[in-house]
Amino acid sequence: MSIKASIIISTYNQPVWLEKVLWSYDCQTISDIEILIADDGSTPETKMVIDAFRNTTKLDVQHVWHEDNGFQKTIILNKAIIACKSDYLILTDGDCIARKDFVATHLKYREKGFFLSGGYFKLPMDISDKITKDDISSQDCFDISWLKANGLNSSFKNNKLTAGPIKAKLLNALTPSNASWNGHNSSGWKQDLIEVNGFDERMQYGGEDRELGERLFNKGLKSKQIRYSAICVHLDHERGYVKPEMIETNKKIRETTKKDSRTWTDFGLIKP
Repeated sequence: MSIKASIIISTYNQPVWLEKVLWSYDCQTISDIEILIADDGSTPETKMVIDAFRNTTKLDVQHVWHEDNGFQKTIILNKAIIACKSDYLILTDGDCIARKDFVATHLKYREKGFFLSGGYFKLPMDISDKITKDDISSQDCFDISWLKANGLNSSFKNNKLTAGPIKAKLLNALTPSNASWNGHNSSGWKQDLIEVNGFDERMQYGGEDRELGERLFNKGLKSKQIRYSAICVHLDHERGYVKPEMIETNKKIRETTKKDSRTWTDFGLIKP
């Protein structure tokens, strides 16, 4: 069976959240996909979750892991990109539960010369904790009535979950958010990512995904906004790994990428 898409899921020591995310890919309307967990050095609990899922799913599941040496998401993502078997890659995070049409939507809108830019719907911690395997298989966790019954407040952003195809298309066109490469929900052709040499491995947290997208733009690619069409709900968590020096380093790299219109990084998939 040919694989239509490779799903790269980044994770680091969030086995409970990752398990919920993996369950959501067993519910997809398209099953000829592979799952690659890009694991930035998690402890054995994460491997246990992945092994348990592998034993119950028909999906091809790879665990791409390296030792914990601080925030090295870009390095493990590059390793996962190389390991992918499909020519089309969907990148997301281990805290983003995918609606059942998530993969199908990315494949529907894929087009040569473009990458796709999605978003997420943030959930508070109490609702994140409540979501069970049954809530994912029934898709209740994407149902606005179920979410409100469990404490979700009313908001314009709720349109992400309630919009039908026509309204979603309109909102995609009207949203002020840039169609940038977002690590939690973006997709593109593997060849395009290879031609810009993947992620810049000097970069840690803060704009590392967008810098990749900026090099894709410099290469001549365009982007499509699908934030109201490709839906995933984001489980709450702390970000103790964020440090000001990370943000500053990444800012300088992005400034150089823009100023020099760079399409290539010397610190990516291939090293000099």
